[in-house]
Amino acid sequence: MLRSSLNNLNKVVCFRHQLVRNYAKITTHYTIHPREKDERWKDVNMERYVDEVDILIVGGGPAGMSAAIRAKQLAAEKGQEIRVCLVEKASEIGAHILSGACIEPTALNELIPDWKEKGAPLNTPVKLDKFSFLTEKMRFTIPIPAKWPMDNHGNYIVRLGHLVRWLGEQAEGLGVELYPGYGASEILYNEDGSVKGVATQDNGIAKDGSPKENFARGMELHARCTIFAEGCRGHLSKQVSKKFGLNAASEPQSYGIGIKELWEIKPKNHQPGLVEHTVGWPLDKNTYGGSFLYHLNDATPTVAVGFVVGLDYSNPYLSPFQEFQRFKTHPKVRGIFEGGQRIAYGARALNEGGYQSIGKLTFPGGCMIGCSAGFLNVPKVKGTHYAMKSGILAAESIFEKLSSSSEKTIEPTDYSDRIKNSYIYKDLYGVRNIRPSFHSSLGIYGGIMYSGFSLLIGGREPWTFSHGGADNTKLKPADQCKKIEYPKPDGKISFDLLSSVALTGTNHEADQPPHLTLLNDNVPVETNLATFAAPEQRYCPAGVYEFVPDEEDKSGKALRLQINAQNCIHCKTCDIKDITQNINWVTPEGPGPVYDGM
Repeated sequence: MLRSSLNNLNKVVCFRHQLVRNYAKITTHYTIHPREKDERWKDVNMERYVDEVDILIVGGGPAGMSAAIRAKQLAAEKGQEIRVCLVEKASEIGAHILSGACIEPTALNELIPDWKEKGAPLNTPVKLDKFSFLTEKMRFTIPIPAKWPMDNHGNYIVRLGHLVRWLGEQAEGLGVELYPGYGASEILYNEDGSVKGVATQDNGIAKDGSPKENFARGMELHARCTIFAEGCRGHLSKQVSKKFGLNAASEPQSYGIGIKELWEIKPKNHQPGLVEHTVGWPLDKNTYGGSFLYHLNDATPTVAVGFVVGLDYSNPYLSPFQEFQRFKTHPKVRGIFEGGQRIAYGARALNEGGYQSIGKLTFPGGCMIGCSAGFLNVPKVKGTHYAMKSGILAAESIFEKLSSSSEKTIEPTDYSDRIKNSYIYKDLYGVRNIRPSFHSSLGIYGGIMYSGFSLLIGGREPWTFSHGGADNTKLKPADQCKKIEYPKPDGKISFDLLSSVALTGTNHEADQPPHLTLLNDNVPVETNLATFAAPEQRYCPAGVYEFVPDEEDKSGKALRLQINAQNCIHCKTCDIKDITQNINWVTPEGPGPVYDGM
């Protein structure tokens, strides 16, 4: 009996090994398959050009630009010469920026007090705020008391990519060296373990991982201090956090996926300066999320509409993209878009962990700012002014240390204290329990009630709620969840995924290793598909992940994962939500999305 059981077990193991051997190779990237072990790279020249600067900034968003500008302002005030260099993976400054965006001008006022005279593109002051709860067919208005986080009095609706492009012009005018189109792909370290700088991505690598004839090695940038301003879930920020244990004493970051469209609408439906937010339908009570709709004062009647879904959702059948398309069909919403034209689409992950998820901000050789550090106020639905303020504070701390120290690399240690003494820390502490309050069995209803209570007492409750773990741990097996049937798009108000991706302008060199790397090529089929019904097909807002018939399987029933990396719009959702953290996003060759003021 025992021998028979062992024989059967051996057959199962052998069959399983046979399946493993038959899996097609998906990942060919050198971060998984080192070039040192690949004969095809043996005679390739791997030397890099090296340049040295005082301050190196990775990422050209609001945080990085603010740090660059403030550093050069301080140098001018003190009559000192410093080199400030900024690298940005987008083909041009602002092309990867995506946000609502309704911003507080607080930090901009501090950084560039005469921004109006200098032509900053803040053309739409907020005139009216609306906040509503949606059921399937009805809309119920919720009043917004003055000075609550949702109150937008004094704020501006902007196309954030345009604002960032303008900040880039101000930075260049001060002598900042800007390098768009140079994605930082590797962190470099000194012998003592401190961060030395970064290397930019190599170009000219074939899809199978071999060097092409036009292979070009990236360059090295060394700095006395490196600032990571990559935005939410930056792939280098993730590495440096792990190396230095920056999040050892904080909770795991929690995230949302924000999906956005720009529409040109009929003049009769347009109210420049109107800000609208909703919660409720189409999401169920246990899924956090909501919409925004901002009326811009552009040359043509334009609105920015978007939908955010918390990535701690549990049903693997949920599609954030489809929920957004469904939202626009609500009887109290669709009228705004009827007769209009969708002109842009995009998506980006955003930090929702707040106060509980802020880790250590500095390390030997550098610091974290903006969304790389997790500065976003969820009830305000804002983080731009925090990103800019953190860049200002980091620059001030670094410049002071550069001026007083002769060390090769510095750690701007008092930057953390500057953050704690700023409105960033005060604001985030005051709303620390609002996002996790939605985790109760009452879901959205409990969250709204608790949020009202917390705001009434000014966030002074003596307790701090937990987020309950990382987002990738929250998915339930498919057999424990109800499948969601989404309506077909009508091509007028709601749309399919691929026609949406076409509006992003995304482009990658086709013959390159997929930059969505897998630690183990077998996991997508053996775990994600078998147990969780392949959620990557639904949480990706760009159609990157697709399960297709496996041509090598004679039964015709087996599926394999196909990664359409050319579709990637760099939102980082897969890197966040993948169940076993098997997916790791790395820098691709090519510009990625090309947004115009998203």
